[in-house]
Amino acid sequence: MNITHVRLLTVPVSDQDAAKDFYAGKLGFEVVMDRSTGPMRWLQLAPKGAETNVVLADHVPGAAPGSVHGLMLETTDLDADCEHLRSAGVRVEGPQDLPWGRQATLTDPDPDGNGIVLAAR
Repeated sequence: MNITHVRLLTVPVSDQDAAKDFYAGKLGFEVVMDRSTGPMRWLQLAPKGAETNVVLADHVPGAAPGSVHGLMLETTDLDADCEHLRSAGVRVEGPQDLPWGRQATLTDPDPDGNGIVLAAR
């Protein structure tokens, strides 16, 4: 096998604009691509310098908006990021110390509620 990394993760959302505002505006992801071809919109974002990108898709066969749980994002300053998100109106649970590191949890905008974990080692 010659697999080097995860390239894309599709996150099903009901409103691509609201999701873009959250992932770019609140989580600080960069927009890699935002193109429409007919009725389909390809909306791809990523943390700065990341190899893995997130595609925010509003039509994913077999995957309902809000069906992603456990999207884990690594941070270098968990406490500061939690405070930043709270001040931006995001409900954040934690952080808490766990045997494998510190984590906090949150969800993307209603009505979707895809589960996100912020983690620090």
